[in-house]
Amino acid sequence: MSGVLNVIEAGPGVSLQDLGRSGYLGLGLSTGGAADRDALLQGQALFNQTEDAMALELAGLGGRFGFSQPTRFALTGAHMSLELNDEPVPANTTLYARAGDVLKIGPARQGMYAYLHVAGGFDGPKVLGGGGFHGIAKLGGRVAAGDQIAFLSDPNPGSSPQKLSPEQTGSAPIRIMEGPQTALFSDETKSRFQQTEFKRGHRGNRQGVALEQDEAGFATEGQLTLVSDFIAVGDIQMTGDGQPYVLLADCQTLGGYPRIGTVLPSDLSRIAQSTPGETFTFHFVDASEAEADWSSPEERRKHFASKMTPAMRDPREMADLLSYNLISRPIED
Repeated sequence: MSGVLNVIEAGPGVSLQDLGRSGYLGLGLSTGGAADRDALLQGQALFNQTEDAMALELAGLGGRFGFSQPTRFALTGAHMSLELNDEPVPANTTLYARAGDVLKIGPARQGMYAYLHVAGGFDGPKVLGGGGFHGIAKLGGRVAAGDQIAFLSDPNPGSSPQKLSPEQTGSAPIRIMEGPQTALFSDETKSRFQQTEFKRGHRGNRQGVALEQDEAGFATEGQLTLVSDFIAVGDIQMTGDGQPYVLLADCQTLGGYPRIGTVLPSDLSRIAQSTPGETFTFHFVDASEAEADWSSPEERRKHFASKMTPAMRDPREMADLLSYNLISRPIED
């Protein structure tokens, strides 16, 4: 049986997202999709979903949501507190909600974007092959209090709980590969770029984030005469003052600022999930290393699925204990 998620409260940056719309760059439409694709794929792996499954993206702030029908759900991505009927429950774990249950998601304590998944996936109209919100193209819309978001029935409600611990990246440099304009930067400039510690600035959204540093900017010769050309998610543009701006899911498709390189897709989540004040360094890798690191969404989802483990929960701390079928045979007189 399908149901709806009743939006009781929601922050200003809540929207449905999927992996985006491919094949329209030539028409001026960027792919869009989840700001943190890995977090979306992790939820798809937890529920064995296909790559077109949508999740609810929460940007920085959470909300309160009511379930009209029973379903399993999970939260991935940024660290946000979770309470089901006022009882704490874990993130990155498949959980069970009954009809009438209320889920409260707190503001982000670490990271920026979190994703609420339901086992059957959210249901909604597809436009140009995608169902997610794309603000620049005005496709889809934000989610607000009072909305009802349809979801499909849970295909396997009796599944045992699973968890997927986020991979730890530490403070390793963000890997970047050269692009069509990297050669316009001198060797000294590229070396200085790799030696600089950047701080995530306050300017940032789904289009990209600004990085700041206190030394001289990074410029090329004749950069004011560059002709606008194709740009991609992960490109590192240098603005007029030579400060880098890393492009994210909703970036434009053309640009004239010089680009020193492109962040590898598997490292881009760290940029998307960064918060103001967080620091980064960058490191160039060659094309062979970048190619070896690349994987398709399906391969990435299978990778996360291989990391799943049974979620062992203490029955004394399970607010939803009675929702599990702990006795399989009927009671005899």
